[in-house]
Amino acid sequence: MRQPEQPQLYLLTPPVIELSQFPDMLARVLDTHPAACIRLALATRDEDRISRAADVCRAVAHARDVAIVVDDHTSLATRLGLDGVHLTDAARSVRDARKVLGPDAIVGSFCGTSRHDGMTAGEAGADYVSFGPLTAPGEEEAAGTELFAWWTEMIEVPVVAEGGMTPAHVAALAQITDFLAVGEEIWGHDDPAAALSDLLQPLS
Repeated sequence: MRQPEQPQLYLLTPPVIELSQFPDMLARVLDTHPAACIRLALATRDEDRISRAADVCRAVAHARDVAIVVDDHTSLATRLGLDGVHLTDAARSVRDARKVLGPDAIVGSFCGTSRHDGMTAGEAGADYVSFGPLTAPGEEEAAGTELFAWWTEMIEVPVVAEGGMTPAHVAALAQITDFLAVGEEIWGHDDPAAALSDLLQPLS
């Protein structure tokens, strides 16, 4: 069985960023809790807005040797000096993204709760897959700990847990996932760094 070390932080931006304030907020969070990767997870599809957000977040990330990827916009990743792309259509775009970005870029793939999609993404060249949500609204299926336990036992590709992270999830997933994705769980608080400390307390 592959035994991950303590999971690393995979930080998602808010869906809407205030460019005059968010870079300082992001810097405080990263200086308190080192992250492996930042994901531009913006609600907008407007490339100009994404570009401006990418510029300010990339400067903060790269000053701290943290990788930064963008949701879905493969064509923007290289142009904006980002480290790769996070694809939200399971395995469908992985091969194309790899061709566009080359072997050294990060290509990640969100696969919902599907083992099959995760394995297909890994075979297509994804650097990681993510499963979620951990907390599912309504009739949506949640990604349970058994999915992460199975993946870690059977598959070498690193795995990210995301979507409605709670301290209970952190505790349950600590030994069976490589990355814990955190975003909206903290950004609505007055002190996101302190909120992240509370969320990750089971790891301490």
